[in-house]
Amino acid sequence: MDQFAQIVAVVQGASNLEIQEIFRTLAAQWKDELRLAGVVAEDHGLPDRFCQAGYLRSLATGARFSIFDDLGPGVAMCHLDGVGAEAAAAAVRTDIASGCDLVILSKFGKLEIDGNGLAGAFRATIAAGLPLLTSVAPAHDVAWRQFADREFDILPADPVAIDLWRRAVAGHSDRSAPLNLPDASASP
Repeated sequence: MDQFAQIVAVVQGASNLEIQEIFRTLAAQWKDELRLAGVVAEDHGLPDRFCQAGYLRSLATGARFSIFDDLGPGVAMCHLDGVGAEAAAAAVRTDIASGCDLVILSKFGKLEIDGNGLAGAFRATIAAGLPLLTSVAPAHDVAWRQFADREFDILPADPVAIDLWRRAVAGHSDRSAPLNLPDASASP
């Protein structure tokens, strides 16, 4: 990774479950040297469910936000519930305002495309100029590019490559003071 690394990086090339595991592992490694904000997805652990949406876990506080509405086994529709994702986004904004070095947001997906879910946390991170690590499914690439409206690095789902990116953008954020963030509903 060279000196021209973008402060926003998108991880692709593996399943969402694999990418979330990489994010959890790296966050655990980085927690002693970085102030982290953000959320990583966790599985709901329920058998025979069509949708993988489960929980978002705060990297700053450990709080767990439910993002699923259990419709029961065998129901062939997504049970994504945006209320928990909205609460998680608000918590991330609070953590960013308290000061952080890096934000990890589990993914940009269906809710964020519609301006919901973690969209406010994405906007706050980008507006604050903080390093951001996330994932975007190829199906959502065009929507992500329109939303982000900036250059970003695409990284493989490889912990070594992601850590090299993190080292390249280290020190970009202001460690000295809390941030004054724009309204979560404002566009970037």
